[in-house]
Amino acid sequence: ERGILAGQEVWRMCHKLKTVEGFVPDVICCHPGWGDAMFLKDVYPDTPILSFLEFYYRSQGADVGFDKSEKTSPDDAARVRIKNLVNMLSLESMDWGISPTMWQHSIHPEEYKPRISVLHDGIDTEMCAPDPQAELTINGVTYRAGDETVTYIARNFEPYRGFPTFMRAAELILKARPNCRILAVGADEVSYGRKLQKGETWRHHMMKEVNLDLERIIFPGVMSYHNLIKLFQISAAHIYLTYPFVLSWSSMEAMAAGCAMVGSRTYPVQEVMEDGRNALLADFFSPQDVADKVVKILESKDGMADMRHAARQT
Repeated sequence: ERGILAGQEVWRMCHKLKTVEGFVPDVICCHPGWGDAMFLKDVYPDTPILSFLEFYYRSQGADVGFDKSEKTSPDDAARVRIKNLVNMLSLESMDWGISPTMWQHSIHPEEYKPRISVLHDGIDTEMCAPDPQAELTINGVTYRAGDETVTYIARNFEPYRGFPTFMRAAELILKARPNCRILAVGADEVSYGRKLQKGETWRHHMMKEVNLDLERIIFPGVMSYHNLIKLFQISAAHIYLTYPFVLSWSSMEAMAAGCAMVGSRTYPVQEVMEDGRNALLADFFSPQDVADKVVKILESKDGMADMRHAARQT
């Protein structure tokens, strides 16, 4: 219903643009996921629509059911299928689509795939570049490139981006490397998946389970984009974990900045990170595997310079 209401409001605005101001666009670019594009063809029947196709929901084979510890009910499967109603109507009315990765393309219905190009949005590789002189000051402490600083980022700390695995791995990393510090950047909301009961956040939930020195693992909250790039530049090892879902822009920005990546062995991560060449891949559900890969990078005499270079080249 929210999608229909959004689509109707866009229709009203575009109808006014056309009838009052005489504006007819040459092309319309849209993200169809929230219904914005649903009725555009009724206003502009001759204007081509280019849709940014980020995700098409599935009750199996993607994010839903990936974590076997979470039960998927028949109602969950039905809910996921119904979520595609907006996507389906937008697919039917688009003239062409783009999808960022081959995997994201692959989960769309077969009959629409011939009209979808695989084209990543792109990363600013001039801004996201290595800087051996980089410094980042947080709460009065300055972190520098070359320090033993492990980094992790998610828009929000939640299971979809492997936060529980990260927190368990962090405990192991800090025990193994007494001079290491960890910077975990993000917020305490939920972007994807389920919320915990009674307003509890995943960070506070995990802090009850693990034993972490809060002077060595720091949660600075949300950062400016400028500081985010600095974070990548000072990182000794960067952890990126995700369900089979939308690939985070930050993962590729970190690669462009020359980070030594530890990624989850999941799609679409495996599409851009090749184990042993431009990253080390670990089992999404294994904190020990993630920690071992991070420690391997920290123990490397040159910080795995060849792997970092390959990440940037990718």
